[in-house]
Amino acid sequence: MNRDFPVEGRLIAVEGLDGSGKSTQIHLVHQWLQGLGCRVFFSEWNSSELVKQATRRGKKRQLLTPTTFSLIHATDFADRYERQILPMLKGRYVVACDRYIFTSFARDAVRGCDPAWLRMLYGFARRPDITLYFRLPLETALTRIMAGRPRLKYFEAGMDLGLSPDIVEGFRLFQGRVHEQYEAMIDECQFTCIDATQPIHQQQDLVRRAISETIDLAAFRRRVAS
Repeated sequence: MNRDFPVEGRLIAVEGLDGSGKSTQIHLVHQWLQGLGCRVFFSEWNSSELVKQATRRGKKRQLLTPTTFSLIHATDFADRYERQILPMLKGRYVVACDRYIFTSFARDAVRGCDPAWLRMLYGFARRPDITLYFRLPLETALTRIMAGRPRLKYFEAGMDLGLSPDIVEGFRLFQGRVHEQYEAMIDECQFTCIDATQPIHQQQDLVRRAISETIDLAAFRRRVAS
């Protein structure tokens, strides 16, 4: 993965299992940085308008093979990266991402895509200045998701892999494999691990401390005209 990019902004990403609380934490980070007066931009996984409809149709009709699934998410990311993330980094913004390329590294590898191919596919993307991995026992994550989801979705539960005819068990098995992938990436991808079993405010304190130690936030505060 190429790390030499002539950009001046800083990039923060969060990763973790569904139910790990990463989205809550990155939203709190976004609000915190805004409150500090920083130039900050938020980007969310799988949110490109360019491919949103195609993704929705493919999932609804259950037409996506593992490679197609991977490529369509890579297209989504590439569009957001070129149109949003990279311009903001060049404009000296702090970019906060709710999931980044590591989501594909984990999920697509579980679906059978070659890890080396995945890293080559996303080789254009800058490595984050800090990637916060919200580490949570699998059973805790599953309990949280099942309590908050009235109905699991087909691809969310990994039903395309045929792990189990039961969607709840399929989800459990799929998430277990994703968890293994994340754990294996901790050193390779230089994750900063956060104990996601702690209360939200304690996690946020750890997150803010880690970010402040990594990024000179004062350099990204907006100047107030005198």
